[in-house]
Amino acid sequence: MSNHSFVIDPAQAAAAQVGEVLELTGAEAHHAITVKRTQVGEVLDLLDGTGLRLVVEVAAVADRLLTLTVRQRVQEQAPQHPVTLVQALSKGDRDLQAVESAVELGIFGVRPWQAERSIVRWNAAKAPKALAKWQAQVRSAQKQSRRAFEPEVLPLATSKSLAAAIREHSAAGDLVLVLHEQATGSVAQALTQWLPAAAENTKVVLIVGPEGGISDAELELFLQAGAHAALLGEHVLRASTAGPAALVLVRHLLGEL
Repeated sequence: MSNHSFVIDPAQAAAAQVGEVLELTGAEAHHAITVKRTQVGEVLDLLDGTGLRLVVEVAAVADRLLTLTVRQRVQEQAPQHPVTLVQALSKGDRDLQAVESAVELGIFGVRPWQAERSIVRWNAAKAPKALAKWQAQVRSAQKQSRRAFEPEVLPLATSKSLAAAIREHSAAGDLVLVLHEQATGSVAQALTQWLPAAAENTKVVLIVGPEGGISDAELELFLQAGAHAALLGEHVLRASTAGPAALVLVRHLLGEL
């Protein structure tokens, strides 16, 4: 297995063939050289974010420049039913903790949600910087877990816009699950009922509320839009834990783990 993973431009990755030499420059090269102390002869993974993994050997190290020889090209396949996590904004960076864990565990998309009871608020001035922080967290977790796919970070949703997105998901045949402690059916039951008739490339969407929970009005809004309330277990989990826990269960039932 390679020592470390770094991100490469998809166009550069697509053109690189086994046996050829390519150069890694910019911030990724700087990180590899100054932080990871990459040396000649080391084997690295270069990830293009769309499923292509280049296994390369370091041929030379210069100032902010790595010269690499391509040893292997690996094109990974996306799952038949990718999972998206809608994570309510939470205090103490618990939302980011959830995102980090979810990326490592195989999520394919994340969406921040400004819930009614979210203590953390993103105003118009703060939103671009906050969203960039989520994107950086996703990229970091992708590299740490050596994933060839980089999960998509979707724009911030309000409860109203999230309900509209749920309607679109439902119309496409996707399964939208609102994790809620008052649900009568379980995540496992909802998934196993949906899966036999699910078309290829339909999605599973997991919605996790903030510390104060999802309001009754929000829950009703989402159910009317086509979502299903689902119980994850007998205990109430933190905002940072519920999404990753549900993701592991869903991917196991999908046969991916």
